[in-house]
Amino acid sequence: MKCRSKFSSGICVIGEFMIFSLQIISHLSRVKKRTFEIIKQMQRIGYDSLLLITVTSAFTGLVTSVQASYQTSGYIPKRLIGVLVGKSTMIELAPVLTGLVLAGKVGASIAAEIGTMKVSEQLDALETMAIDPNDYVYMPRILAAAIMVPILTVYSNFIGIFSAFFLSVHKYGVNSHSFFSNMRDFFLPSDLWGGLIKAFLFGLVISSVGCFAGNKAAGGAEGVGKVTTLTVVYSSIIILIMDFIVASILFGN
Repeated sequence: MKCRSKFSSGICVIGEFMIFSLQIISHLSRVKKRTFEIIKQMQRIGYDSLLLITVTSAFTGLVTSVQASYQTSGYIPKRLIGVLVGKSTMIELAPVLTGLVLAGKVGASIAAEIGTMKVSEQLDALETMAIDPNDYVYMPRILAAAIMVPILTVYSNFIGIFSAFFLSVHKYGVNSHSFFSNMRDFFLPSDLWGGLIKAFLFGLVISSVGCFAGNKAAGGAEGVGKVTTLTVVYSSIIILIMDFIVASILFGN
């Protein structure tokens, strides 16, 4: 059935995406046979993104320290800056910014790679050799992203918090002991786990949207460029929407 209106086209795309995702989930039982490919994708997504995440997280921490000092001046003691930095970084800044940055790097890379395989008929060649792309191509990338994005988020937490600590101590005169002691006193396990749940879902979104869009590529190089752009745009939008939904469920009360 053809989808003619924009609304029905959107419903069709959502339905196709759900079917696509379910087909990949059905191949999770073959994880052990794809261990090498999964580790390879984990390296590409995780290790190859360390420098980018380091720079992003460091300056995010510095900006957080500046904003926390400015916005709380005269209202909240400076010794509590560590509490504001810790909670805002773990709950919101680290997972969301890591997700958005990786949507541009990893999501675009996955879409471009699979899109090129699609237009050059490499995916069709795999099927003629009785190799299911859902098992060999898509599943390792999605699983690797679901694992590595939370790990990168933990790394982002450390870099962001220590960057904010460095600036708070050396520029705003915050006591180094009180910075971490107050952060520890007000820390809740849900702060960390909430951010990691977001990161896990963001990893699934980035990789699955990239795989789905790449699989829809057509029309040569122009088509590959188009799906790459759409992957970054839609992944970023879904990340922000999902951030609100997860935050409402976990912290809304």
